[in-house]
Amino acid sequence: MGTGKRGLLTAAVTVVCAVTVLAAPGTAFAAPTPTPSASPSASPTPPPSKDLEKVREKLDKLYHDAAVATDAYNAAEERTKEQSALIVELAKKIVEGQQKLERLKNQAGASARAQYRTGGLPPTAQFLLSDDPQEFIDGAGTVLNGQRATNKLIAEMTRTQKDLQGYADDASAQWRKLESNRKAKAAAKKKIKQQISEAEQLESRLEKKEKERLAELEQQAASQAQTKWLDTGILDEINGKASAQGKKAVEFATAQLGKPYVWGAEGPKSYDCSGLTSQAWLNAGHPIPRTSQEQWKQLPHVDVKDMRPGDLIIYFDDASHVAMYVGDGAIIHSPRPGRTVTIAGAGSMPILGVVRPDA
Repeated sequence: MGTGKRGLLTAAVTVVCAVTVLAAPGTAFAAPTPTPSASPSASPTPPPSKDLEKVREKLDKLYHDAAVATDAYNAAEERTKEQSALIVELAKKIVEGQQKLERLKNQAGASARAQYRTGGLPPTAQFLLSDDPQEFIDGAGTVLNGQRATNKLIAEMTRTQKDLQGYADDASAQWRKLESNRKAKAAAKKKIKQQISEAEQLESRLEKKEKERLAELEQQAASQAQTKWLDTGILDEINGKASAQGKKAVEFATAQLGKPYVWGAEGPKSYDCSGLTSQAWLNAGHPIPRTSQEQWKQLPHVDVKDMRPGDLIIYFDDASHVAMYVGDGAIIHSPRPGRTVTIAGAGSMPILGVVRPDA
């Protein structure tokens, strides 16, 4: 791809980033008005950019920590669902096993009653008391078969009781895991709320002009990172075409543009970052892990230069954020609280790597 086209792409993504930031809740973007004359009621002078830069860095850290906690919450939620389903299956097996054991006990009782009716005499005594030796021999074969059947019945009862104990032990273990994950969910939820609350309080202390300047700094940081990424010439190497499923995933993600970020959300009205990507690929007919960290761990990795639309870009060293590559150096993602599903530059955040759901 030529430098001219790259420059146009850079400019396009920069505009998109700017629109994204300016459209964020709490950000003013009214038409310019004449500068008012100095008066006692005039807004205070915004702090120097370096102070706001520290605020921006603090906000980035708070929202990053909230994203990490959100991934932990989502992972615990998924494990809770799996364990709950497993406990239900184990409960069914326990009920079926108990019913089977009851049938076997009834059979054993019937066998014992039949033996009682024969007097329970030893074979020698039965032979001596028998008037017809041939009848005894025939009966002895029947008794032998009965004994074998009884032994088999006892073995099956023992095996069923062992299975029941195993199911009960498994259910107890799953209950303990379920309780552990419920605690993990609660702890993650508490941390998420703390981080978001602290970030919101920090932003609420800013004046209108400070918020506007902070939005500009956010946009500049994203644009600089995207420009640096594009300047590596990476787009000259990225020319992969989306698969049929990849196209469906991109179409789904595109249809969600403008919907708000909500941690733990999987749609249809709101999403967190991995909620968006997992639902997009589920809609494309290819289910993938729920969290960005599990998407990074479980899905096949591809080189950045080989990525194609529909692939997922994992961000930050801890794989705490994920976005969908849509081509031309752009992504669709659900950024963070206070933002909406939007288009951004693929290089606007530190890239950990790329995964391909339908490799």
